[in-house]
Amino acid sequence: MTKARDIADNAGQGGGGGKNVIINGAMTIAKRGGSFASLTSGYAYTLDRFARYIHLAGTWTMSQSTDTPTGQGFANSLKVDCTTARTSLDAATELVVLQRIEGQNLQRLKKGTANAEKVTLSFWVKSAKTGTYIAELFDSTNSRHISKSYTISAANTWEKKELTFDGDTTGALANTNASAIQLNFWLSNGSNWQSGTLQTSWGANTQANRAVGQVNLADSTSNDWYLTGVMLEVGDKATDFEHRSFADELARCQRYYQQLDGNMFAYRYRASFIMNEIVLRTQMRAAPTFAFTGNGSATADWTAYNLTVDKVAAYVAIAASDDTNRYISALKISAEL
Repeated sequence: MTKARDIADNAGQGGGGGKNVIINGAMTIAKRGGSFASLTSGYAYTLDRFARYIHLAGTWTMSQSTDTPTGQGFANSLKVDCTTARTSLDAATELVVLQRIEGQNLQRLKKGTANAEKVTLSFWVKSAKTGTYIAELFDSTNSRHISKSYTISAANTWEKKELTFDGDTTGALANTNASAIQLNFWLSNGSNWQSGTLQTSWGANTQANRAVGQVNLADSTSNDWYLTGVMLEVGDKATDFEHRSFADELARCQRYYQQLDGNMFAYRYRASFIMNEIVLRTQMRAAPTFAFTGNGSATADWTAYNLTVDKVAAYVAIAASDDTNRYISALKISAEL
C-alpha cells in the first residue's frame, strides 16, 4: 500500500489519528482551480473540501489567496469577495461557506451519549466588514444544530477566533461514510434564518434560530472575507493548529475529489470495443461519478463502467478494423458529500 493510499484510507476512519477533523483547514489544496468568479446561486465546491451555498445574495468570487496572518505558518487562505452587492435581502437569502464531515470521522465526539464531548472550533478570519458573524454545527443525521457568534472587531485585520460548543447527549451519529455534521460559516442571510433567538445549545432544527445577528456581507462590493487555519477538535480549549504536510492534506482531499490531467490511452478489450481503466490515486469515500473529454468520439459516446472506490473505467464502441488511438483526458472524479 502506498503512503498516499494509507493516509486517505485512514482519513475515512477517524481523520488519520490527528486532532483536527477538518480537512484542508489551511486552504492549501485547490485542485478544481484557484478562482471561481461570477458565483450567484447554488451549492458547489471551491477549494478542496470547502463548499459554498448562495441564494439571493449577490454575486461573488471565491479564490485561493496568499493573504494570511503573519507568523502563523499559513501560506494560503480562502477569499470571498463581493462583486455585485445585495443591500436589500430576501427572507430566504443565504450565503454560507461550509464543510461536510463523515460520521465515521466524528465518533470521538460521543454524540448521543451521556459522555458527549465538547468541541472547540478555532480559525483565523479577516474582513472589510466588521460586526457579528455566526458559525454553526448542523447535525444532518438527527436534524439538530448549535450556533455561536463571533465578532470581527477591526476591519482588514487578521483575528483568531475560538468557539466552544457543548456536547450533545441526544442523537448519535451513524458510523458511516455519509455526511453527519456540517460546519457552516454564515456570511449573509434573510429573516428566515434570524427572526428568532440564536440556538447556542443543541436543539432540534429551528430555522429562525440558526444565524440570528449575522451581518450582511453582501451589502457592498467593498466587502470581502478571508478564512484559514480552521480546526475542529474535541475539548473545551483550542490548541495550536495541526499543520499537515502538503502530501498528507492532498491524500485526504483525494478521498473526495481527484482530477487527472493528460491523455490516458484506451486499449481494445473486444473486437468492437475499446476500454480505458484508471486506478485511482487513493481509495475514495464511495463509488464516484466522473466526467472527462475523449478523442475520436464525442464524450457522450463513452460509457462509464465499473465505477468503484479504487478505479473508474469507460468504454466506447468502434469498428473492428479501426486502429485509431483513442484516449480520455481531463478526468474529474468526485465522491463528495
